[in-house]
Amino acid sequence: MVSFFKNLLLYISAFVPMYVLVLIKLVVEIINGNLTFNALNTINFILLLLLIASGGVGLVWNVWLNHEKAQKIVILKKENITDKHFLGYFSLFVFFAIPLEFEKVSVFCVIFLILIFIGIVYINNSLYYINPLLNILGYNFYDITYREVETGEVKTAKIFYRGAIKEGKMYMAKTKNIHFTFIEKPHKK
Repeated sequence: MVSFFKNLLLYISAFVPMYVLVLIKLVVEIINGNLTFNALNTINFILLLLLIASGGVGLVWNVWLNHEKAQKIVILKKENITDKHFLGYFSLFVFFAIPLEFEKVSVFCVIFLILIFIGIVYINNSLYYINPLLNILGYNFYDITYREVETGEVKTAKIFYRGAIKEGKMYMAKTKNIHFTFIEKPHKK
């Protein structure tokens, strides 16, 4: 159950840049007098703040507060797959940037349902590598083949790493999650 919530919050974090853009749009429209702080706009404002906070918590929980035991691994083969999927997902941001009337209940409901549908697909298909926020923060997503130093076993994984990962180098990784892991800085030999 904990794993589901971690994955859900990681999904929510993928949309944090979009939530921020929509929040800015809402605030600017209110400042310009185009919108008022009615019940729906207040709900939108609060919901956006909660989503931004939840996404931040999800990112911190998955990256920095992950208490799984790290193990030494050596990268045998790597493929950066960040760019293969990012632009398709980024088109969703463009969709939400067009002038939608968020102050209408029908538009609010449709957008909420779209996010739920995308979330179901995202989590059920382990699409964690499609996370623009992580990419903005400098993380790349890789398919890797690695060897566990302790056991010598060769395995594959999907990993996030800030920067460019190097083949033949030793890293510390928490590989318990089969869908994705975050690799720490190279380990000194």
